[in-house]
Amino acid sequence: MEQKVKQDVRIGDNIRRIRRQKGLGQTDLVRLLQIGGCDMTRECLVKIERCTQHVQASQLRAIRDVLETTYDALLDGEE
Repeated sequence: MEQKVKQDVRIGDNIRRIRRQKGLGQTDLVRLLQIGGCDMTRECLVKIERCTQHVQASQLRAIRDVLETTYDALLDGEE
């Protein structure tokens, strides 16, 4: 079973903010994640951004790579 990252920190908020800064819609991000081999649906991304679903470690890694950001930016909001 894959490890999930607890959302004590507002990871979803940080993902949404960085995604918007990059000019990507949710569908765009999901498409890029799927191309990169991360099996994620838009519905899943919506839940992660709303902090109603934990993000899996592999999903967080893929989001970091696609958004060309750091774990610090995703976890702590620090760029």
